[in-house]
Amino acid sequence: MVAPPSPQERRARPTEAYDPCRIPTSPFHRPLNSNMSPACEKLKFLQKQSNRSSWHCSATGSRAAFNRLVLGALLVDWLLIVAALFGAHWLRFETSLSHIGVPAEAGVVSTDYLGHLVLGVGLMMAILIGQQIYSRECLLSFLNTIRAIWKGVLIWLLVYLSLTLILKFEPAISRVYCALSAFVLVSALSIWRAILWRVIRSEKYSRALRLRAIIVGWSGDFEDAIDRLAVATDRPFDIIGVVRAPLGESQAAVPDWMPMLGSYESLDSLLQMRVCQVVLVADNSISSASILHIASVCEKEMIEFKLVPTYFRVLLSGLHLESVAGVPILGISRLPLHSTFDQFLKRSVDLVGGLVGLILSAPVIGVFSWLIHRESPGSVFYRQRRLGANGKQFDMIKLRSMRLDAEAAGVVGWTVKDDPRRLRIGGFMRKWNIDELPQFWNVVKGDMSLVGPRPERPELIEQFKESIPHYNARHNIKPGITGWAQVNGLRGDTDLSERVRFDLHYIENWNVLLDFQIMFLTMFKREGAC
Repeated sequence: MVAPPSPQERRARPTEAYDPCRIPTSPFHRPLNSNMSPACEKLKFLQKQSNRSSWHCSATGSRAAFNRLVLGALLVDWLLIVAALFGAHWLRFETSLSHIGVPAEAGVVSTDYLGHLVLGVGLMMAILIGQQIYSRECLLSFLNTIRAIWKGVLIWLLVYLSLTLILKFEPAISRVYCALSAFVLVSALSIWRAILWRVIRSEKYSRALRLRAIIVGWSGDFEDAIDRLAVATDRPFDIIGVVRAPLGESQAAVPDWMPMLGSYESLDSLLQMRVCQVVLVADNSISSASILHIASVCEKEMIEFKLVPTYFRVLLSGLHLESVAGVPILGISRLPLHSTFDQFLKRSVDLVGGLVGLILSAPVIGVFSWLIHRESPGSVFYRQRRLGANGKQFDMIKLRSMRLDAEAAGVVGWTVKDDPRRLRIGGFMRKWNIDELPQFWNVVKGDMSLVGPRPERPELIEQFKESIPHYNARHNIKPGITGWAQVNGLRGDTDLSERVRFDLHYIENWNVLLDFQIMFLTMFKREGAC
């Protein structure tokens, strides 16, 4: 991929006028222009005669390398799954583990489990393929691969156990064997894919797997994205240059460090020469007729066609194209917690954690309730209306850390450092998050989650949603007792924009392990408490 220069290099580099006859230094950045002079036409003819085959080979090389890698990964995965199931059988029936749970039947050999093994291997392979583990994006991203393996093995365990019971295999399937198989599968596949990814991540191999892409048009938003794209090791394509937008008009000027491949009129010739496998339209000002023409040319030349929408600024990981009555509609509809399975998993953790938290914290709540009442007689609990998921309001419960008349003036606001309204015991409670303990009840009721963006008052949100970009996007999920922003020191009187940025990162990248990480850090991270 063409790496963007630093801001200093951009300022130091003089802007050059576009020359349609200029040949960029990269062999993939050869210019074509339908409005060339006779000399340039001759140059174009010579380039086509001498390099067309090499261009075609280079453009198809990544596809061939990708196919070889998929075949190899598929074969090794199959061998590992077979070995894992045989290994689990050995562990269950031929080691000391045979006495765990229901004692294993004596004399059970691997051939008795042959039907179980064939079903298990076929089912695991089908699930891995269904999890898109052999896609280009998955092979280039270790995180996506591990997520697919863990999710796939969990599905396999449930389906495998159910099928063997329904089909009444003989001998009856051992539950311990199934659990051991899942453990060995996760371990073996994760280690193997970690080794494979260490090889693939090197530029020598990852470059062969990436597709070559050219850009049609240009925009300021896309230029901002280039910096992130250039350093992303899991990007599925490399950008080799830009083709001018129709009539030469773009939302922004193409920077001089980005190779110019030609005008819009030369696009057909470029695609016929197979210089790329992907065409990205990065300029939303291009007319519908021109976009349809580009899509048509890509279809005829069997080139992937993609649009880069710049209308969406947040929660981009949930961006999804769906078809409604044959009409394509692009929107944000596939965030992690939009999944029914993930919602069930998070709610299960919340319910168990909330009940355990209430039981364990009851003595602490009792002691501090007495201390609060002793210092400031009155209600020890503080109820406050907050805004939850999808704008639903609820009463959040806290141990009171302020005087009873803290908001007597009717002014709504946050606590600040060394707040004079705070009780003596209040500072200690807030530092150690003790005032938040009663919110375990809100979690059990379903108003809140253990982890999520902190809820705020409706009257404050009316101000923030107008002044803080993307503030209300936080309300896509339930608020939490603690959150990613809080463990990073963004509590109380801190930068709201930064807090929103951390909250949105959590929403886009949620997984149950991240929740456990945040809960663990909450016990030790107290920066920003006031």
